[in-house]
Amino acid sequence: MTTPESVVNPSDNNSLDNQDTSIPDVKGKWRLLVYSAIGAFVFFFPMDYQGKNSIPLDHMVTIVREAIPGVVPWLILALAAFGTYRGIATKSWERGWVHGLFAVLNFVGLTVSFLHVIGQLPWVLGEDDLVPFLWNSIAIPVGLIVPIGGAFLGLLIGYGLLEFVGVFMQPIMRPLFKTPGRSAIDAVASFVGSYSLGILITDRVYQQGGYTGREAAIVATGFSTVSAAFMVIVAKSLDLMHMWTTFFFTTLVITFAVTAITVHIPPLRTIPDDYFEGSTPSPEQMVKSNRFKAAVREGLMTLDQAPSLAMSIWINFRDGLRLAGAIVPSIMSVGLIGLLMQRFTPIFEWIGYLFYPFAWLVRLPEPQQAGEAAALGIAEMFLPATAVAGSDDLVLKFVIGVVSISAIIFFSALVPCIMATRIPVSIPQMLLIWFERVALTIVIATPIAHLIL
Repeated sequence: MTTPESVVNPSDNNSLDNQDTSIPDVKGKWRLLVYSAIGAFVFFFPMDYQGKNSIPLDHMVTIVREAIPGVVPWLILALAAFGTYRGIATKSWERGWVHGLFAVLNFVGLTVSFLHVIGQLPWVLGEDDLVPFLWNSIAIPVGLIVPIGGAFLGLLIGYGLLEFVGVFMQPIMRPLFKTPGRSAIDAVASFVGSYSLGILITDRVYQQGGYTGREAAIVATGFSTVSAAFMVIVAKSLDLMHMWTTFFFTTLVITFAVTAITVHIPPLRTIPDDYFEGSTPSPEQMVKSNRFKAAVREGLMTLDQAPSLAMSIWINFRDGLRLAGAIVPSIMSVGLIGLLMQRFTPIFEWIGYLFYPFAWLVRLPEPQQAGEAAALGIAEMFLPATAVAGSDDLVLKFVIGVVSISAIIFFSALVPCIMATRIPVSIPQMLLIWFERVALTIVIATPIAHLIL
């Protein structure tokens, strides 16, 4: 693989101040503004539709679900079948035993999905908080938003906006998170859109040579949290909507503060800082002066290499279909296994003891209950909130609400999303990152909660 050091010589090439900063003469410069503006509007600008405030992409998914409600389940089932078949046809197990395991789990997920669609789920699987929850709340939204979002993704990352914004975000992203300035787009996409969109962007940029493996892993596990819309659901379940603004911004700051810490410790620190094999490395060069001119130049250089609009839409839509096909069946299998373990085994109670010392250290009320609730988040991000929803302690509910979002990693959706990509982070590494994020969040959030509540 290619390392950043073999691409950029810090002594002479790592700063645009030492290079030609003239504005290149590119045909169709208007595309940088127009296409990027359309992409930014679709992904980042909330608007009202039928009483719901969300980004246009989310409304597009809603329109599709409302227009063809009887067809959508079969479309998602077809996606699951496509992803399962593709895993077999491409012999995914040759990439390692984990991918072989997911090939088997995809078949299980496809079977569960089919039984749900035809209304023949056995045992307790048909209860509202098991397969129907996974299907309606996760599989269908992800199965629709990833391909539809993929069609618009090229407008966001293919015509210079990523590089333009990246130049301005360098002073923040690189020192704090050890990632390029362009990763700010991923962070915003996840918070206002969906973690699946963030993962899609990260994987795409990584395979194009825009991130190293370590940078892609940091972005995927540090920024790809649930959207603000999901945060509202968590706040509602914990009866925190009367302090929504405080909850939102506290969660935002703590989530990124935890990320800034975890990038300096294993396992993230030990992931190879190599570019994707076969890609053309495109390291982000440092800018120290005349940042606007440098941003325009970087954006236009990317624009000069951009494909036609039709080709960009097709390539990204196709990749979105492939990713959605890999995600949906694994959501229905891995997510179901986690929910069944939560219901029928004490494993999360045992895991919860790992967090007891942290909760006790910062005087979090009911530390044993807090630890168990935090442990539930590895199965599904909503579970911690449900575990403490009945508590009368506002500090406990506030902290666990922050934990459920800041932890980021959970097996019902995000882990399958990452495993469906080429981002070089393993399941054991994700488990360790999850533990670090939960422990750090408890330690940071509890004093803040005591202070502001």
